[in-house]
Amino acid sequence: MQDAATRRRSILFVFLASVCFSTGGLFIKLVPWSALAINGARNLIGSAIIGIYLLVTRHRLVFNRRVLIGALSLIGVTTLFAVSNKLTTAANAIVLQFTAPVFVILLMALIYRQKPGRVDLLTCFLVLLGVILFFVDGLRAGNLLGNVTAILSGVCYAGVFMMNEGENADAISSCFIGQLTAGLLFTPLCLRETDFTAPTLAAVLALGVIQVGGAYILFSLGIQHTPAVTASLITGMEPIMNPLLVAAFYRETVTPLSVVGSLIVVCSILGYNVWMARRK
Repeated sequence: MQDAATRRRSILFVFLASVCFSTGGLFIKLVPWSALAINGARNLIGSAIIGIYLLVTRHRLVFNRRVLIGALSLIGVTTLFAVSNKLTTAANAIVLQFTAPVFVILLMALIYRQKPGRVDLLTCFLVLLGVILFFVDGLRAGNLLGNVTAILSGVCYAGVFMMNEGENADAISSCFIGQLTAGLLFTPLCLRETDFTAPTLAAVLALGVIQVGGAYILFSLGIQHTPAVTASLITGMEPIMNPLLVAAFYRETVTPLSVVGSLIVVCSILGYNVWMARRK
């Protein structure tokens, strides 16, 4: 009975984490600062939240090569995602970042010589097809640079996945170190900004507390006892909820071509994640 209750609570935590993550596009759009200033402020706040969590839980901070590479990858993810949100639509930014598993397949093949299987290759083909639609749309709408930045964010996200698995990995340590470093590097850029009104500061605070700090804590708690298939499906909510929130509160529209590309990418990655989870 206790195991069932623990599993339900863990699934709830993963769901809440996905909801928190999905607010990123909206809050970044609402803050009239540069992308780097936003990223610095939200990461500095997020690192403070996670630092408090580490102290309360007495989790020992781990320093090793794998943790540090994961932290560097996380800096790339958060920075490039913030930049892409300013240069393209929230839908394009999050869905193109969601291509990370494809880059995991490619990097594993290049670095560790792991030959991809038929399902891996089919997933890569379908995702590439969806990405091509984004780039065609980007040429039309003038947001090609934002789409390229979002793809690079997906590459860095693949690095996070790879470094957070295996011996000596510690995801929460990578997260804390990466966020603290990004915060210290980019927060001074906030001094160049001029808009420090209550709505702007509230959005920045929400990014740090909810979308960064709270989301990572909830996810690290929930993923421990959540079945892999369930976690894969729940985390697939983020690329759907993110643009919906932006459309509802920021009135940002998405072109039909981007919608088609989004469906191809999201469905392909979700199907691949479920297949991988069941195989494991």
